[in-house]
Amino acid sequence: MAKLKKDNKELLSYLLFEAENEFHYIEGIKRELDSEFDSLNPGIYYAKKGLRKILRNLKKQIKYSGKKETEVELLIYFCKKMKTSSIRFSSSTVLQNLYNNQIKSIEKAISKLHEDLQFDFKGMMEEL
Repeated sequence: MAKLKKDNKELLSYLLFEAENEFHYIEGIKRELDSEFDSLNPGIYYAKKGLRKILRNLKKQIKYSGKKETEVELLIYFCKKMKTSSIRFSSSTVLQNLYNNQIKSIEKAISKLHEDLQFDFKGMMEEL
């Protein structure tokens, strides 16, 4: 399986090394997001491309985990980073739609969680 594709290798490395400690995995992804947001170009055209790339990689890493709690936590972190970045969202409807779609996907994932977790994550959603 490790011979065929890069995605297979990444999934295999997650299953072998990261699956036991989900908190460590999430923190590693958050550090990667921080560095990617720091290197993001604030121009609208490049910001759109950069944010799509960051989101594509984030979705791939969420897929490896397969846990809704991880998905919600990482997407909330992505939206917070997007909101606190130096990019002006008011001038681009594409960026506004990207942000709004992530909020919708967070709400959809929260609805599939246990009631106690829903309450905790909805409190985090209030900040967004």
